[in-house]
Amino acid sequence: MAISKVERLMNLVICLLATRQFLTAEKIRHLVAGYDEESNYDAFSRMFERDKNELRDLGVPLETGQASRFGTVEGYRINRDAYELPDIDLTSEEAAAVAIAVQLWESPELTSAAQGALMKLRAAGVVVDQDPAAPVVTALPARTRGSEPALEKLLAAVDAGRAVRFEHRPARNEPYRTRTVEPWGVVTHDGRWYLVGHDVDRDATRTFRLSRIGDDVVAFGPENAVHKPAGVDLRAMVDRIVGTGGVAGTATVVVRDGRAQELRRLGRAVSTRTVGDWDGTVLEVPVRSWDWVARLIAGYGEDALVLAPPDLRGDVMDKLRAAAGVGENPGMETAR
Repeated sequence: MAISKVERLMNLVICLLATRQFLTAEKIRHLVAGYDEESNYDAFSRMFERDKNELRDLGVPLETGQASRFGTVEGYRINRDAYELPDIDLTSEEAAAVAIAVQLWESPELTSAAQGALMKLRAAGVVVDQDPAAPVVTALPARTRGSEPALEKLLAAVDAGRAVRFEHRPARNEPYRTRTVEPWGVVTHDGRWYLVGHDVDRDATRTFRLSRIGDDVVAFGPENAVHKPAGVDLRAMVDRIVGTGGVAGTATVVVRDGRAQELRRLGRAVSTRTVGDWDGTVLEVPVRSWDWVARLIAGYGEDALVLAPPDLRGDVMDKLRAAAGVGENPGMETAR
């Protein structure tokens, strides 16, 4: 299978960046995938000249020098100091975009390809400027990357401004359900990836962990029809729902007398209140993870009632309805 021009140029850059010594054209011909297919040396020379000129046009600092201390044969390398980017300041949005791009690069497939390329260089006697024991690219664990096919399709849909439809399960032991979402973006939190967008069927803002989305993501509708609302901070939204680094807020909950002891330990009693036919205590509960506290409150069933905030009350009701096998109410869904 023929190697594309872009792949050949990338292979050439990797080869010339991996060593401080100058490599002859003949050595490059045998080391770089894409050139060894050219059996005719004249054809290789013309291709190599075009590639060198193209790299220079792209701003790659390609240098020439003697390939051997005692010879006159010309060799080539890339000046790494001139090639690397200087220190730059990024906004939080730009830094998030770069982080996603880096994680997209860090896949087992690219790790294997890069390691194989360096192994070939070392086998040919090229001094590779890297610790042999150190990985070229550190792959992320599959559980943190989530579904790679789903991620690629979701990012493409966000970029195109199209709605998506996919299968999602709230927890590993629950069945998949079809979701129709207008995607606003994909962000990371503590090594996990989350999709944030507008759930069309439930008419609510929802957050979905990518590891719980099926691979079969289908984009539909016209392009540029979906846009992230102005002023919406996707990362802050995910942090609010799944964050555990500090207190994210306070929940006001009334619990039946003599019940919900864990909530009582966590919260502070502020008043009493009668709910239906039972008496209870109103608690102010500090929240570090909205998802965790929603599951805790839902576990007490009718013995605990959320008074505020409304998003938490809606989420608890969603969990109770899901446990009962009935429909959900609109509201902010946690990233389960």
